[in-house]
Amino acid sequence: MKKKKNESSVTEKRKKVLAGLENFGMKLYDQMEEGVFPWIKMPSRSIENIFYSQEVRQYILGDKTVRRTSRNIRHIRPLTRLVWAARFVHELTQHRKTSTLRDVYYSAQAYDMTFKDQPESNNIITDLETVVGLSREDFNVFPEERSAIFGDLTIEYTVPGYEGRQLNLTSHPDGMMIGPALTSANFVKTGADMVIAIEKGGLFTRFIEEAVHKKFNALLVLTAGQAPRATRHFIHRLNKELDLPVHIFTDGDPWGMHIAMVIISGSANAAHLRELTTPDATWSGMWATDIVDYKLPSDPLTNIDIKRLHELQRDPRYKGKLWQREVKKFLKIKKKAEQEAFSRYGLTYIVDEYLPAKLEETS
Repeated sequence: MKKKKNESSVTEKRKKVLAGLENFGMKLYDQMEEGVFPWIKMPSRSIENIFYSQEVRQYILGDKTVRRTSRNIRHIRPLTRLVWAARFVHELTQHRKTSTLRDVYYSAQAYDMTFKDQPESNNIITDLETVVGLSREDFNVFPEERSAIFGDLTIEYTVPGYEGRQLNLTSHPDGMMIGPALTSANFVKTGADMVIAIEKGGLFTRFIEEAVHKKFNALLVLTAGQAPRATRHFIHRLNKELDLPVHIFTDGDPWGMHIAMVIISGSANAAHLRELTTPDATWSGMWATDIVDYKLPSDPLTNIDIKRLHELQRDPRYKGKLWQREVKKFLKIKKKAEQEAFSRYGLTYIVDEYLPAKLEETS
């Protein structure tokens, strides 16, 4: 049985977060003590400063920085909001509480720190990530979770009130939600040999019903569309800490391709972060060639789909032979298909025929 403990101590990470936030606050305090208008400098997240790195195989930020100073009246509001956000997440971390991005948006109103909408408050949290050099998940701020995991993995909780309690992730037939308690847990042991990440909830449920976790010694991860950052980090941990190969199954369309690629190589929006990607993960389907080879029911590509495929052709992450081949195939056949399309051959065909063939082909 494979065994592994989470490398980073939860206590050490908490201390690191608190130290980073307090250091940010002390810089501003010292500036005011010296009679200087408080100011900050942080990496620019503009498109011109985001580059794809072949070395780390993900987008990274360049050397450009932006400066916000209270000397400039236009900077006062975003700077004040940033300071409030730092105070808010410091309180969360100090008391070992969690919050959601939606929670942050409404909590600000209690301090008369109103935002136009949630994307604006989300952006302030992202700014804080770049300033402190840590992720919002380190700050205990999470999106609304919708992904899940099922399989033979025993974890040990580290959250208050559950420290030391162990749980095997086959305990619930619907899978376990990948929320804050699970993402921070230690990995104790697993009998799995791989991870299968699945875009759709229906197929995730079908895989559990058909005991895919036993037949293929696999951990099943539901991404529920584009995988949340916490889920991408969790997949990264499964790959790095347990040395488990990752196979990704999505719908056969350009959006499914992108769901897989974000797990593999990250996104431009998270170029300032690490440990969210799994560069050696494999997109195992559905491919455009699968639509043809398996004669699957399909729909015509829309103009938006075609436009997206041309964008993917130019994206440096898609320069590999498989990606370019499948983009060209999609453009040639001008069709797309959902994972459920395999049901035309029976409810278990995707497990009995397609899955073993694809795992053998892409392993």
